[in-house]
Amino acid sequence: MALPFLPGNSRNRQLGKDRFHKSQHFDFSNGVPLLVGTEKPGIGGELLLGQEIKPKFSVYPKGQGSDLPAWVAFDKQVLCFEAFCKEDETRARDEKYRIRKFQIFFFLEDDTMQVVEPENKNSGTPHGTLIRRQRVPLPPPDDDQFYNIFHLNLNQQMVLYARTFTVANCDSFTRNFLTKLGVILNDPVPAPADPHSCLLDKIEKSMTPLRPYERRDTLKQFLDHDREVLRFNCFWDDSESVFGDPHQLILHYYLSDDTVEILETIAPNSGRDNPAKFLHRSKLPRHSAMMKQPGQMTDRTVLNVFDSNNQGKRYLLDSLKTGALQDDCYVDRDLKVGGEVNVWGRRVIITDCDDFTKEHYRSKYGIEEFTPLQYKGPVALKPPRPVPPYNGFGSEEDSLSSCQRLQPKTPQKDFRKFMDKDRCGLESNILNFRAKMVTSDPVDRERVFVISFYLSDDSIGVFERAQRNSGVLGGKFLERGRVKKPGQQLFKSQPSEYFTPQDLYVGATLVFNEKLFKLLDADEYTLNYMEKHAAEFPQANVGNILSKLRSIGEEKRSEIRKFLALSDPSKTGFIPYESFRGLMSGLDCALSDHEVLVLARGFSQSEQQEADVGLMLAVAQDVLRKKQTGRLSSKEVRSICKASHLPLPESLLTALLSKFADGDQIDFHAFLTGIDWVENAAPRVMPDDILKFALNVRSDAGGAAGKKVNYSSLLDQVFGFIVNNNADPTTTAAS
Repeated sequence: MALPFLPGNSRNRQLGKDRFHKSQHFDFSNGVPLLVGTEKPGIGGELLLGQEIKPKFSVYPKGQGSDLPAWVAFDKQVLCFEAFCKEDETRARDEKYRIRKFQIFFFLEDDTMQVVEPENKNSGTPHGTLIRRQRVPLPPPDDDQFYNIFHLNLNQQMVLYARTFTVANCDSFTRNFLTKLGVILNDPVPAPADPHSCLLDKIEKSMTPLRPYERRDTLKQFLDHDREVLRFNCFWDDSESVFGDPHQLILHYYLSDDTVEILETIAPNSGRDNPAKFLHRSKLPRHSAMMKQPGQMTDRTVLNVFDSNNQGKRYLLDSLKTGALQDDCYVDRDLKVGGEVNVWGRRVIITDCDDFTKEHYRSKYGIEEFTPLQYKGPVALKPPRPVPPYNGFGSEEDSLSSCQRLQPKTPQKDFRKFMDKDRCGLESNILNFRAKMVTSDPVDRERVFVISFYLSDDSIGVFERAQRNSGVLGGKFLERGRVKKPGQQLFKSQPSEYFTPQDLYVGATLVFNEKLFKLLDADEYTLNYMEKHAAEFPQANVGNILSKLRSIGEEKRSEIRKFLALSDPSKTGFIPYESFRGLMSGLDCALSDHEVLVLARGFSQSEQQEADVGLMLAVAQDVLRKKQTGRLSSKEVRSICKASHLPLPESLLTALLSKFADGDQIDFHAFLTGIDWVENAAPRVMPDDILKFALNVRSDAGGAAGKKVNYSSLLDQVFGFIVNNNADPTTTAAS
């Protein structure tokens, strides 16, 4: 039963189509209207009834990988064929035809062809591009199609624009490409001999030129060895002549053209002027003692010269070179260290050469001996120039500069050191130590100082902390500057010694302006910097400290085990820092306080103290109660709370967030409820509680005072003791 032809009951061919254009069938070519759409499809690109679209380009086999367009896959890939054609010659009487050779290029990207005829000398016909690059149609009756890759083969004829070409051969790339494509190539055929070319070759061979100039190919040597120069140090002894003396020379041998150039080195204050060159660049003959006169050396010799009024001047060159003068010139194989060179009668001795010259002789001639020749006498010692003692005016550097020059210059500072050790971000490059004054005065004994050493210029500054009811005003105690070591004379010739970074360490005693200071402690940055640069600071080198401990005798080792047994009754393997410090001080093993501190820091474990959440909330509410404006700097809060503008210190905020953290997530509702000092007011805190909390946080941040020392690991690394926590350390035997 057939359905009625109504909408919805029949298949619509237009569904899914997006092209409804109509092809253009008429166009203008050179101003003439033509029908150009005989093979064009209908509406939307659909073929008309009985119409077949011929392929426009060659069909290439699809390779493995992505399908790329031909102009990308075959970019810059060209097939090259050798071809020839036979043409009738009507202009010459003795020639009936000529064989012309061509090169056919087939461009794979768009099936275009180009025919080029190589240049042939004295052929009488123009050469070059015969057919410009274009798509070449097939001969009639298939002139509506174009040549593609399957029309190309060897030993066959091709008709290109009514000219018949015979394809003779192809290159290796073309052969491999067509073979992989499945094309069976025919055997190549040789091109027949061209009568015109054979006649030209015969005439050229029978010609005897009147001026047979020689061709010397020096371009290859120039291109291979351009800018390559051998350098030798030479010596010429001219002491026997009047007012003569030894001369130091530098010989340059140019590998590009085998020429030699000699320069003279004039010593300062020698009484001689510096000449331009000792020998200008030219070829150096071996046995010549005098320079040739102008015109004496020529490339060719003239045998006969005659003058004619009718024909002008004529001359005949000597082709047999009967009167030619040949000079044997020096080459690179004649030059060696210790050898002699005849420079126009002057005996020059080669004493040494540079590294490039040595490598040249080593790679080309296999020479390995390049021992320099000693020709100079012992160098006269310069008379000593004692430096006068310091006169007391200005600094020592200024006084020394006035002795070195007539016009004194400002002493130069170490700018590279300043740039490397200057403050950069969090790296201050300043070593800070806490010190006290060593004196019998009870007032000065309690004064606390901060000694800062600036690594950028080795300067020292001393600052005194202000203390309540001490009777001493705090502030700057010593202006920043370089400090001399004590015990040096003021007026002396040698430069004074200044304090260096290695002189400052915990336990050291320094003298500043006749005041004795002892360094008691250092901040965390200073300790970390010294341990990081242990090669520069021997007091912070753990390897040196362990070496000193390994040199302890057996008696002191037994004392260490007994002391540890008493200091660790619960056998945990850890002892307090103060006990460890007392042990190291009592051993008398030449360890300073700084070395003991570094050793304790290396084998320490922090004491984690459980903070009171209620106390932290009370301190946080007290801070928020005082700072109700909401104006905060970026240094006071963490980035996670910048949007909330919480005016809390970083340490307090970090501790609070760690308590309210559940894994990687934080309950902000509970956190905000806890710090709300208006709705959930916590009891008031005293200033002592705030100070206690700040001290606890500071002690947890770093330092060895609040840590325990893992003495079991220390004994294992130093003495090889394996401490059993369940056994008595006094009975533990050394392994």
